[in-house]
Amino acid sequence: MFAAASLTEAFTEIGSAFEAEHAGVQVIFSFAGSPLLRTQIESGAPGDVFASANEKEMEVLVAGGMVAADHAQVFLTNELVVILPPGNPAEVQQLQDLARPGLKLILAAEEVPVGGYARQSVQKMGQRFGEEFNGLVLANVVSNEDNVKQVVAKVQLGEGDAGIVYASDAVAAPDIKTIEIPRELNVTAEYPIAALAESDDRDLAAEFIAFVLSPAARAILGKWGFAPP
Repeated sequence: MFAAASLTEAFTEIGSAFEAEHAGVQVIFSFAGSPLLRTQIESGAPGDVFASANEKEMEVLVAGGMVAADHAQVFLTNELVVILPPGNPAEVQQLQDLARPGLKLILAAEEVPVGGYARQSVQKMGQRFGEEFNGLVLANVVSNEDNVKQVVAKVQLGEGDAGIVYASDAVAAPDIKTIEIPRELNVTAEYPIAALAESDDRDLAAEFIAFVLSPAARAILGKWGFAPP
């Protein structure tokens, strides 16, 4: 199963629940940034299901015939928050502080879904806080990570004064502090899931997707900070 890094905790729990209901089945996940997972699938890496943090990567696989167009469906959404290291040594108190000269901001790379979403959110903030805001914030970026979990890890270690990640990642790291991004300045990420055309067990892949869509799995996803589509 290929799944976006932000799904790590929720899908690990869902995988265990699925195994409990399917004797002899072992669910093996590959968690990483969605573009990397898409590249692995295109390169022939074996797998049965792909759950992406954006629709772009899924659409590429649909176009390549690796996923049936009518099989991909959005199964959850996610939003962004600003995260701060324990103790908040830079004393970041509000969104405007992201533009403070010298602040160390950690983001995912722009081609990674959460990195693209974060930059879209910053652009929205600039419309409220002034035309210079976007440039000042991006000038503070000291690291562009391959996936959202790396952003969280660096902020936890104090290698950055702030980061922008999914709300679900803040739930999974209760030691970090957060600043909410208002809905009008936020970006809603839509996650599609689909069985892969080259799956060795399409029936079992379909069963797993059905389980992900079940009330039991939705309760797990909600616990980890995800929202319904």
